Amino acid sequence: MIAFVVAAYLIGSLSFAVIVSKAMGLADPRSYGSGNPGATNVLRTGKKLAAVLTLLGDGLKGWVAVALTAWLAPRYGLGDQAVAAAGLAVLIGHMWPVFFGFKGGKGVATAVGVLFGFSPWLALAAAATWLFMALVVRISSLSALVAAVLSPVYAFFIVGPQSVFFGTTLIIAILVLHRHKSNMLKLLTGAEGKIGDKTDGGAKRP
Repeated sequence: MIAFVVAAYLIGSLSFAVIVSKAMGLADPRSYGSGNPGATNVLRTGKKLAAVLTLLGDGLKGWVAVALTAWLAPRYGLGDQAVAAAGLAVLIGHMWPVFFGFKGGKGVATAVGVLFGFSPWLALAAAATWLFMALVVRISSLSALVAAVLSPVYAFFIVGPQSVFFGTTLIIAILVLHRHKSNMLKLLTGAEGKIGDKTDGGAKRP
């Protein structure tokens, strides 16, 4: 199981916000806006394609780590526990990536990818919650917080309270909430930015 966990962590450590921004000649997303290497912050450059590629990459790596483990683990006598562990490992890799000085993102897209590996219905419920909130309030962090809080509720009914994936979804929600501590403070003070707010991160820095 250790090999699967390590592999998943390394996959998670691929920060697509940084990789895509560098490839497209944009500034490091950790150097502007919220400082978060995620799709929402990349969108502040005004480069929608970069934000979409970041979103897809971060989400896909979460699913890939879980799907590969689910496919390979049974060959080594491992089951859902290994799959759940890989899901946590890829998310932790995204949040604290070894390749980028352990300064990672807040894990929303990657978490959805992980949940998709657990259950497509669970991921769709979480993603729909984020999308609904984003359309209503136009604040990515608040949308993520609501989706994170409700994800374990969805998991309770979709995968069942006895499933290892229910407990893992609860831990994922706690991790996402933890990474949004600064956003919670900004929300309380009314200082949190909205989706699409521009920044000076569009130009590549020397």
